[in-house]
Formats: sequence, C-alpha cells, structure tokens
Amino acid sequence: MSDTAEVKTLTIDEQEVTGRRGQTILDVARENDISIPTLCHLEGLSDVGACRLCMVEIKGSNKLQPACVTAIFEGMEVSTQTERLQKHRRMILEMLFAERNHICSVCVSNGHCELQTLGQEQGLTHIRLPYRNPELSVDASHERFTVDHNRCILCTRCVRACAEIEGAHIWDVMGRGINSLIISDLHQEWGSSACTRCGKCVQVCPTGALFDKSKIGSDHPKYPDFLPYLNLMREAQ
Repeated sequence: MSDTAEVKTLTIDEQEVTGRRGQTILDVARENDISIPTLCHLEGLSDVGACRLCMVEIKGSNKLQPACVTAIFEGMEVSTQTERLQKHRRMILEMLFAERNHICSVCVSNGHCELQTLGQEQGLTHIRLPYRNPELSVDASHERFTVDHNRCILCTRCVRACAEIEGAHIWDVMGRGINSLIISDLHQEWGSSACTRCGKCVQVCPTGALFDKSKIGSDHPKYPDFLPYLNLMREAQ
C-alpha cells in the first residue's frame, strides 16, 4: 500500500484535517490544536476509554464515540463542541465529584488537579447530584508516597504506567462499579508491597489520589509529559 493511501482526510468541527491510517480522532485533533477534554488519556500510555470525557459526535451515528479509541476514516465528519456534548461532559464531571470525597480547598493537589481544572473550564459551579460520601481509607504506609482513595477517579493511569513503563505491575483495580478500588499487589498496604519506589504512578495521577509526602499545596506540581520521553529512551536501547 502506498503512503498516499495511508492518509485520511476528514473534518473536525468543520475544519478539514488529515491523519494517518490507524490514528484516533484524539490524535488528529491534538495535532491540529483542537481541544477535546480527557482524564484517562495520557500520551505514552495505552488508551482504555474509561473517563468518557472525550466523547464526540460522528455524522451518521446516533451514538457518542470516545475520541481516544475511535480510529479515523476517509470522509469522517466529527463534532467536538455541540450542546449535547457539553451537557454530557458536565454530567460526567458532576458524577466524578459526587462519587467520592473531592474537597478542593483542603486537597494536596489544589491548583494542580486535572479534575479541578476541567470543572473550571466547563463552568462547573455546583453539583446537582447527591454526594455519596463513602468511607474510604488513606494509605500512608509508604515511606515517600500516600494513596488517598477519596480523591481517586479510577482513570487507571497509575495501573498502566506501572505496568507499561516501569514493568512492575504493582497497581491494579479490585471490585466492581462503585466498590472499585486501586490496590497495590494483592490489596497489601503500599508500604508492604513490591513497589520499586520510582514514583511514576504519582507523576501521572490527575488528582490528589497519589501524592508525594514531601510536597504539598502549591509545591505539588506533577510532570506526566515525561512518559513519551521514557518510551523513546527505552526503544532506543
């Protein structure tokens, strides 16, 4: 197959763009500076379509489709900012805030939280859903890091970073639905697990669920963009 046949022409928000066969809508959108909100997606990790914030409309389909795992095709017409999508994203964010105990004013990641930032960008000023207020634990047994299940949104970034980048497979998801939890090893305390103490999971966490004990408040920035660099270095070796 020729290189020309590999190129696909499509429109995103009435803007004509091109992409390569196998690319996703999100890939092409970001290459063309078209904003689509995400939480579970992170460059350098596999995509799982978990957060459902990147849903888009595709002409000819009544269903919303996740941009991070939907491959482009020739002639595709995509809309990313319709009223239907705005309502959908606001509802997803409200459910995330209501499901656990996200109190931004006392969170260690206040000002450095992707969930908080998306809420602000979507104009979220209040939650219309009843808060569940679950009784969730905080595991501070690790010498350097803490996991606060109250802040977790189950994006599984930490699970994928630990497995795909570090190769340690420390993190996983236990339970189903509302009872799901991120766990280390076979639900051991983090400090007793086989953790290599690399901290990659902490860097990729979009909220305050995983954090460094030595950094709090405004001194708690994260640098998830280092993952593509690590992948390139590993391929070079």
